[in-house]
Amino acid sequence: MWHALLVALALLFVIEGILPFLSPGRFRRALLEVAGADDRTLRITGLVSMLIGVGLLYLVN
Repeated sequence: MWHALLVALALLFVIEGILPFLSPGRFRRALLEVAGADDRTLRITGLVSMLIGVGLLYLVN
């Protein structure tokens, strides 16, 4: 179990690093836009992201 968790964490870091590596300017603009969003929008985005993740886990397993 710990091995799978560490593999998932490593893949998360790789995927998260792709955009700032390829296009730092676009990444900076995206962060500024997210920083300007209201709390409700951020919560809904987080919820949708978690639901998609749970759905993908269900399909994979």
